[in-house]
Amino acid sequence: MEEKIVLILNEMSEYLSIAQMKKLQEVVLKTFSENEADKQEISNNDFLQMFLDAKRIEGCSERTIQYYRVTVEHLFSKMNQSVRRITTEEIRTYLSDYQKINRCSNVTIDNIRRNISSFFSWLEEEDYILKSPMKRIHKIKTKTVVKSVITDEGIEKLRDNCAEIRDLAIIDLLYSTGIRVGDDDDKIRLNQRKPSKYK
Repeated sequence: MEEKIVLILNEMSEYLSIAQMKKLQEVVLKTFSENEADKQEISNNDFLQMFLDAKRIEGCSERTIQYYRVTVEHLFSKMNQSVRRITTEEIRTYLSDYQKINRCSNVTIDNIRRNISSFFSWLEEEDYILKSPMKRIHKIKTKTVVKSVITDEGIEKLRDNCAEIRDLAIIDLLYSTGIRVGDDDDKIRLNQRKPSKYK
């Protein structure tokens, strides 16, 4: 049934305006979708909470879940309508306005797009919406930032200034394996290690 509805909407998209397509989708869904009454009773915030619970079960960190929450809640504050009625054009306008107002980079706006896309993809997978309005909003091109790499001379300076063998071992470990000191989950806490007995 849902595939047939998608086919009808895709066929008619060439002949109808955005407003007409929106109304057609609303009428078709109201007429043919099962459990429509139940789905309409769910508020945007309830949808968001169910999405965040699903992400938590999938193993996302609380920091990631909070980022999802803030991003989607900000979208809700600008839309003032059910998520089931938000269109692709409205989200494009939202992203464009967000970037202009906040003067943020393409990297930031693409992160926001990705979070919103994840939310709508979940709604589609769970059959709360027929088709995600994010499907036609593609990844935003960003410049690849090439990070500067420490030179051999820089490494030698670090090694020369190591007062203990332990410090020298840490420097060699970090440099030879590429381990990042700042990793959230596997952070090497240099300042919490006990002083070495070797001097």
